[in-house]
Amino acid sequence: MASRSSKSPASPVSETAGPANDDGGSRTLRRGLQLLDAVLQSGREGLRVVDLCRAAGLERATVYRLLATLLEAGYVAPLGRFRYVAGPRLAQLQAPPPSPSDFAARLQPVLARVSQACGDAAFAIVREGAASHCIARQVGTHPVQMLVIQVGTRQPLGVGAAGLALLAALPEEDAAGVIAANAPVLGRYGGMTPERMGILVRATRERGWAVIGNHATEGVLAVGMAVPGRNGSPAAAISVASTMERMPRARQQLIVRSMREALGALLPEDL
Repeated sequence: MASRSSKSPASPVSETAGPANDDGGSRTLRRGLQLLDAVLQSGREGLRVVDLCRAAGLERATVYRLLATLLEAGYVAPLGRFRYVAGPRLAQLQAPPPSPSDFAARLQPVLARVSQACGDAAFAIVREGAASHCIARQVGTHPVQMLVIQVGTRQPLGVGAAGLALLAALPEEDAAGVIAANAPVLGRYGGMTPERMGILVRATRERGWAVIGNHATEGVLAVGMAVPGRNGSPAAAISVASTMERMPRARQQLIVRSMREALGALLPEDL
């Protein structure tokens, strides 16, 4: 009996075709990346859904479903009524991260405005792992200035007001990791403990701004506020420090209001 030939006419590749060990999640991811590649290659003109179907070899319903996810995540954006282009999330990923000097240049006018309003020294810090790094400072007009740190000072994140504000703005797991990393040295700062730091972090989150005294420098109280970055996560923080006598609760609130107003006026789009 003659054997049948092993060759058969070629048939279109099914939309569900893939490696034998492929699963639904990886297939969905691969299809989404195909759409994203097609959108990126289209440049500023963008593509219509029919074009995306053709470019990725997918059915219209699948393309619409994947597009909805990409739009929600910001990887794709609508252009007019019918076309799609690369979204703002991709622009953020492609842009180089700002340097501390960039942050310092943008925050210095904010510090100047806050310091002028209250008369005390103002500071800006960024996070470097489990530490804070002072990147800018503005001396005020009051005869007694509490210059607790200077540009370049590094200390455990959270022992100063700006660092505490930045620490409290981190996700819970990240904040706990920072506190644990700094635990061996916290006692050098006014007898700070990990437990005390955890209480201060929770209080800062409830209040919306940080206040801390007698830890980084004895006899000094400071208030601080986190500055959000362009992706919504905390990028830096600012603070004002003065003597304990000059910082009753009502004045703390006035300084925080000055901070918010300065940030809103001079950094309306965040860092």
